[in-house]
Amino acid sequence: MARVLVTGGSGFVAGHCILQLLAAGHEVRSTLRSLDRELEVRTLLKQGGVEAGESLTFLAANLERDAGWADAVAGCDYVLHVASPFPAGAPRHEDELIVPAREGTLRVLRAARDAGVRRVVLTSSFAAIGYGHASRATPFDETSWTDAAAPGVGAYAKSKTLAERAAWDFMAREGGGLELAVVNPVLVLGPVLGRDYASSIVLVQRLLAGSVPGCPQLAMGVVDVRDVAVLHLSAMTHPAAKGERFIAVSGDFMSVLDIARVLKRRLGGRARRVPAWPLPNWIVRLAALADPSVRQILSELGKTKNATSDKARRVLGWAPRSAEEAIVAAGESLVRLGLVRA
Repeated sequence: MARVLVTGGSGFVAGHCILQLLAAGHEVRSTLRSLDRELEVRTLLKQGGVEAGESLTFLAANLERDAGWADAVAGCDYVLHVASPFPAGAPRHEDELIVPAREGTLRVLRAARDAGVRRVVLTSSFAAIGYGHASRATPFDETSWTDAAAPGVGAYAKSKTLAERAAWDFMAREGGGLELAVVNPVLVLGPVLGRDYASSIVLVQRLLAGSVPGCPQLAMGVVDVRDVAVLHLSAMTHPAAKGERFIAVSGDFMSVLDIARVLKRRLGGRARRVPAWPLPNWIVRLAALADPSVRQILSELGKTKNATSDKARRVLGWAPRSAEEAIVAAGESLVRLGLVRA
């Protein structure tokens, strides 16, 4: 079994990666910005069914500082670089996301190379693939890149695009013997482990809480966090994953209204507050005047888009759950943990 570093261990995707690594018998090390959160993370993992014990250790490291990264990667065979800023709202300035995402990625890659790590798996995003483009019927694949300079591309999409570009440039110039694989998930849903859930879950939480007046006309892919973790582990060791990126999406893109209807149908009375009607684009644009977080979606309103995970399925044998399973698991876990009123 290998020794694996997972960055950002308190995160949604990172937590599920840690669970699967431990279940597979690996020794896991994880970084946290503050070790004050270690007990909290261990408790969340226990709720996920794993008593980590000595197989899991934590070190303090911050994406915005050099300190701690050499110790974090020392003696590791692999690194899953999952940590990246992903706020629920819009930042005051886009560099609040772009700089730590890009520079943090480079810090991890340099440290991994210098420590003799075999391979880094970088958690990028579909946000680095399918934004800044017009509507299109042809699904996006791994050859596509977001146009970060296009009007309306938000800070998060820019941060993921520029961070992944920087990673590939680093590998070409000075990667040495280090290998890189990249996972590009769409909207990550599935079961949350605790109250500190990911920004990607906010959509389902707000729908269940009835805190949105309707469903914006947006198209998005859905994937279960457990399947994203499986893909990370496959990309970590599979020989064919070296130098490749893999889109993680369960099936065709859905609208927010489609997601709302799944919740209504599958959760019954627990989803009674979910709005099941489309929100006109003009209302969303009006709301954006007062809410910076809404402005980030304006350029995507009404666009037709899709993506394919054929490469991950063909090369790595990836077989994800359905988008409906991911939506329902997210909703049920939010209700079970008391994060929305039933």
